[in-house]
Amino acid sequence: MKKIKYYYNTHTLRYEKLVTPLRVKLLRFFGFMATALVTSAIISYFAFQFIGSPGEKLLRAENERLGNRYQDLRRQLDDLQQQMAELEKRDNNVYRSIFEAEPIPDSARARALEKLNADAAVARLGDNQLVSSIQKDLDTLGNRIKAQEKSFVQLSSLINNKEKLLAATPAIQPVSNKDLDRIASGFGYRIDPIYKTIKMHAGLDFTAPQGTPIYATAEGSVRVAGYSDGGYGNHVIVNHGYGYQTLYGHMVRIKARAGQRVKRGELIGYVGSTGKSTGPHLHYEVHKNGNKLDPVYFFYNDLGPEQFNELLKRAKASNQSFD
Repeated sequence: MKKIKYYYNTHTLRYEKLVTPLRVKLLRFFGFMATALVTSAIISYFAFQFIGSPGEKLLRAENERLGNRYQDLRRQLDDLQQQMAELEKRDNNVYRSIFEAEPIPDSARARALEKLNADAAVARLGDNQLVSSIQKDLDTLGNRIKAQEKSFVQLSSLINNKEKLLAATPAIQPVSNKDLDRIASGFGYRIDPIYKTIKMHAGLDFTAPQGTPIYATAEGSVRVAGYSDGGYGNHVIVNHGYGYQTLYGHMVRIKARAGQRVKRGELIGYVGSTGKSTGPHLHYEVHKNGNKLDPVYFFYNDLGPEQFNELLKRAKASNQSFD
């Protein structure tokens, strides 16, 4: 039952029923609502400030996840960059020491420009775009490492082949000739000692006493070791591979045997005057893919520049050959 309130009216000197005007009721209602709204706003402000809204909690969780992802990607990038730097260092060292060439010209400036472009791009990206960009960089760097590893494997193979090629390339004189006085006739057209006509002399003649040791000028396999009716007499032919062959003619005695593997500087026979010859000497030839080359250009292992120039002068002299 609704309570009825009374008040004492001092004008009429009696108690009268208390009636609240509608205007007062409306003011009280709106005042209560305003107070409630202000209180709710204050409570919400402090709650969001110190506790956080559900959306903010989701954002914080997302930021934490992205932060962890950044750290993982950064570690991967650092590892890949370290591997790449090591591969580039090894690759560059190999190029410089073996091939004497620079594989990537102006690489430092290129890397600096690439870094500036990357920094500018990152500044324009949002979080998700940044993650995507880093992932793309990781993929690209990974592919570069694979390509570099493949290049290094190929380069290592080239190095091994080059070492074998160098070992198979004639590079020393076939007889001891420190004083350079044993060159009797060079490569080119010379007077034939028998027929006294101008003929092509396809090798070098080294004069030396009979029995002087003859050495293989490069590593290879003895293809021929025996007597020739074609004028070389007792001779040896060594197949070095890579298209190279060397011929040693007019030996008094052959030491090497057909099929034998020989190394550079290994004794293969002794100077003589067998076959078409006018005196003890060694006739030496260098063949490359079936073509006869001037042997004087294959003595770089045991001659300095001045010695080579002197030997070249002697070999170019027009004279009579010994065979």
